[in-house]
Amino acid sequence: MTVQSIKQLPLRLQVSHKSDVRTQFAALCYRIVKNKIEILLVTSRGSGRWIVPKGWPMDGITPARAAMTEAWEEAGVEGRADDICLGMFSYSKVLGPETMLPCVAMVYPVRVSQLATDYPEAGARRRKWFSPKKAAKRLQEPELAQIVRNFDPRKLRR
Repeated sequence: MTVQSIKQLPLRLQVSHKSDVRTQFAALCYRIVKNKIEILLVTSRGSGRWIVPKGWPMDGITPARAAMTEAWEEAGVEGRADDICLGMFSYSKVLGPETMLPCVAMVYPVRVSQLATDYPEAGARRRKWFSPKKAAKRLQEPELAQIVRNFDPRKLRR
């Protein structure tokens, strides 16, 4: 089964309310080495747990491009994002000691061509390559873990 790509349009953001569920765009960064898929995870700045790069929508930018921007800022990823949403996962973003914000993140594949040594959050995060199975075990969000476990870039239609 292949996934067909549909051209994305840039977003036009509207003001939201504090109680709204917020949407983020996540990058599933991958490479293929000796015919094996590897997934790049980064640590969060707060707790140090393993996550995928993700961030807020950007006005005038497609979701896939926003995911690519986050991959660069958080992990120094250089590569190409596909306009194919692999799925979504929910989580609660911690804003303070007693403040949580409900979020849904849409996941976009990013094929990594290389990793930069100097990038915006280099001093704040660690990054590491994992097999999809090992990456899925390190993620706390069950929906994201399932996306990672089942990911096969060879099934993406280009």
